[in-house]
Amino acid sequence: MFNFDYALLNQLVFRLKKKGILKSIKKGVYFYSPLESGPAGSNINEFLIPSILYPGGNYYVGYGTMYSYYGFTDQIFQTMYVLNTTKQYRKIIGDMTFEMIKISSKRMYGLEKIKIGNAEVVVSDKERTLVDLVYFPGPVGGLRNAFDILKDQVITAQINTKKFIKYASQFPISSTRKRIGFSLDRILFNDKELLPLVKTIEKTSLGNLLDLKSRKGKINKKWRIIENAAAS
Repeated sequence: MFNFDYALLNQLVFRLKKKGILKSIKKGVYFYSPLESGPAGSNINEFLIPSILYPGGNYYVGYGTMYSYYGFTDQIFQTMYVLNTTKQYRKIIGDMTFEMIKISSKRMYGLEKIKIGNAEVVVSDKERTLVDLVYFPGPVGGLRNAFDILKDQVITAQINTKKFIKYASQFPISSTRKRIGFSLDRILFNDKELLPLVKTIEKTSLGNLLDLKSRKGKINKKWRIIENAAAS
């Protein structure tokens, strides 16, 4: 705008960064936080950041961020989870922590774009987020709570169960497929509906239902799982 030469521009950016007026998103990209915003700086809509960090679109916003977005939990998290196919690292921008989690390209499905201001953001859709919830239940307090949330979403018909079963069948982690199948069985799905999911775990080894060291419990032959303190 002001036609500064490169050396002066670098010097100005350095000084503004040092004062906290410019905060770095990535090299050459900053957001403006005026001094009157105080030591904490001004807020920024965290949903605008991922597309800047991953302009190729090889990412999606998921996990705890989307658990809140879809109302699976009332908690508001100060961490945004950005799953991607390139890098794993953590970055703090403003008052938000961005957890970049590297995943296999096999897990990049069930995604959609939502409009935030003038930007489009890639996120996991509701059914895909539920699959992730069983795989990564920490933000909601563990697997027992994840099973309760899944049950509520199914019973109250808030999700497309056919799509959910399809997504679960595609998920590359067999323990997650088993846990979802076990949970849906307890909600009284019929065998025909669950057959695609059953077929994916037929030749897998026995695994635990819950993330506990104990392997004591009833063996569920259908789901190749040990009901170690089965969720009620």
